[in-house]
Amino acid sequence: MNTLKTVCKLLFFSLLVGGFLFQQQAFGQEKKEYSSVKEALSKSRQLSGSNGPRNVNWIDNGNRYSYMQYNQETESMEIRAYDPATKKDELIFNNTEHTFPDSEKTFEYSSFQWSKDSKYLVFKSNFRPVYRHSGISDYYLYSVEKGSLELLVEDARTAELSPDGQKIGYEREGDLFVYDLQAEQETQLTNSADKYFYNGRFGWVYEEEFGLAQAWVWSPDSKHIAYWQTDERHVNIFQMTDYSGQHPEYEKIPYPKVGDKNPKVKIGVVNVETSEQQWLETPEGGYIPRLYWTSKNDKLAIVHLNRAQTNLKLSFSDINSGNSRLVMEETSDKWIDVFDFFAGINHLFFFPKDSEEFFWISDRDGWSHIYRYGYDGEVKNQVTKGNWEVTYVHTVDYRNNRIYYNSTEESPLQRHLYSVNFNGRNKMKHTKVEGRHNISMGSNGKYFINRYSNISTPTQVELWNTMDGKLEVLEDNVPVEEFTDSHAYSPRELFSFTTSDGQKLDGYIIKPFNFDPTKSYPLVLNIYGGPGAQGVYNSWESSGWNQYLAQKGFVIVNVNNRGSGGYGSDFEKVVYKQLGKYEAKDFAETAEYMAKKDWVDGNNMAIRGHSYGGYMTSYTLFTHPDVFAAGISTAPVTDWRLYDSIYTERYMGLMKNNKEGYKKSASVTHASDLKGKLLLSHSTMDENVHVQNTMQLMTALTSNGKDVDLRIYPPGAHGVAFNTASYYLLYETYTNYLLEHLK
Repeated sequence: MNTLKTVCKLLFFSLLVGGFLFQQQAFGQEKKEYSSVKEALSKSRQLSGSNGPRNVNWIDNGNRYSYMQYNQETESMEIRAYDPATKKDELIFNNTEHTFPDSEKTFEYSSFQWSKDSKYLVFKSNFRPVYRHSGISDYYLYSVEKGSLELLVEDARTAELSPDGQKIGYEREGDLFVYDLQAEQETQLTNSADKYFYNGRFGWVYEEEFGLAQAWVWSPDSKHIAYWQTDERHVNIFQMTDYSGQHPEYEKIPYPKVGDKNPKVKIGVVNVETSEQQWLETPEGGYIPRLYWTSKNDKLAIVHLNRAQTNLKLSFSDINSGNSRLVMEETSDKWIDVFDFFAGINHLFFFPKDSEEFFWISDRDGWSHIYRYGYDGEVKNQVTKGNWEVTYVHTVDYRNNRIYYNSTEESPLQRHLYSVNFNGRNKMKHTKVEGRHNISMGSNGKYFINRYSNISTPTQVELWNTMDGKLEVLEDNVPVEEFTDSHAYSPRELFSFTTSDGQKLDGYIIKPFNFDPTKSYPLVLNIYGGPGAQGVYNSWESSGWNQYLAQKGFVIVNVNNRGSGGYGSDFEKVVYKQLGKYEAKDFAETAEYMAKKDWVDGNNMAIRGHSYGGYMTSYTLFTHPDVFAAGISTAPVTDWRLYDSIYTERYMGLMKNNKEGYKKSASVTHASDLKGKLLLSHSTMDENVHVQNTMQLMTALTSNGKDVDLRIYPPGAHGVAFNTASYYLLYETYTNYLLEHLK
């Protein structure tokens, strides 16, 4: 009897599954699939959709915002301004109506900035990139009132209008200048620039690892400029070439690696009227990653980190005498952050004007929270608290004593906007729909633009009033939903599991199109994994390449490994002094967890990543050799002794104190253990992760009789691909490699 029931149940289940699959396949046949990798990549925009207003800048103290849009009728790029209160939309600038001064050529620009009084625009034109965040440009001034466009300065690295709108400061060829708009007169403020010696400019390592391109700051009263003086003359030189021409030229960059001598920096303040200089007292050695003007015009706040980045000091310096006073100090047994690259937050200190207090985001209690300080250095109160993280501060509204911030309070997979009084009371949640919310907010905290999505909803863009709620829908991306209705599409599915040592991890799965649970599919673990990064959110899946792989019958998986941000300092900082160990363990166990599912082919799994993800791909393949059949490693660090001092020593400590840790964390150390297939890709013009990493790994692999595949794209920098054709070819190579070795 029981046997008969069992047979009936199995028969019913098979009919049910068969009917389901028939419906899915019949429906799937009506959906269009990508014909090639090139088509999938070129049409990714149809999956991501529109992000609404472009290049949003809040003006008039946050009561209006400007944005850019392309006008199809006039074939021009417009800058417009919108007033949420009156719904008035005003044309500010149309590039086709202007030519370069003394020329008939239509004016073009790469970016712009507003003056604080919203009367002028400063355009950056003829941009020539140098490093990730910086380049050389020409700067033009546009008067909104007069409609006039004039050239201000040529070949400057950075430029910015003074707060009072009367002058423009700029750095050119390693010295600082100021131009008086009324007097039409240029004044050189510094004159000591030399090769690898700059005033108001960073070298490569400061810019890359502390996130700022402009090494000078206007005082709020427009009377002074505070700046970094950088001396790199003693720093080891890295040189690279793309091997073009008969006799290749080499680009030379001061690049300090682990244990090397770092750039020396001094902090100066210059009076823009008299050019009088004052050097400020700072601690010896270490780094000065941030400067802030306080609410007192004669006081500059200086942030200092020791070289190991485990001790932070905040000092107030008198710009007249140069004397400094220690205000607060923080010491940690791991690293201390001063900015968050992955969250896009450049500052963790906030100094409201007209108030003798400041705010700082610290993880001293195990979670990143906001602390409120007086100028005497005493903590007034902890503003936010709980087992969740503040991930972004948008506005410190000193008039109403409220802070607006994003946090993980709902879930590490989500981001929501909250506000709270300075004293930590009257907290309010402003975003409602589940998902990842990206906020653009004005300085008064009155309005904000909310861009959000979740795994079932493409990006939505809405205009909100913080007190009255949603005002308008700016973009609903209906065309994205129409596209996914008519084309093959596999959404993200969120999952979590617990590792063998008891750590819960969150991930997402993208299943093959026309998924059949009775089949067995190869798997691709697509990762990054570096400290503070996060790869998995409750957000819309928009990668054309992921969709192409799903259409080719791959399961795609990502996971928030230990070391990721958003889960508290214990989760993130467990990787300290042992990069690779826990990340690789989590990647291997994620794959093993997935391999237990009937529809995953555990014998055909691959891991793929770029940069830190490239490092983790090779390191995981070598240290867990029986898990993955193949790996694709692009622009990888293969030995942390080859990478820059600031980043590496932040997470690995000083090499003299952690020699064994550096050895264990290097992929080259474990190269002899490779069992699977490996594709390496790199560019010889990668100034970030030098091709030396891949070459040393190739030597280690070859010396151990391990044959791997190698692709070199000489001109491609850290992205490897250097033009559209090479971009398509790179991903076609990835795809063919997976098809060859997993299918």
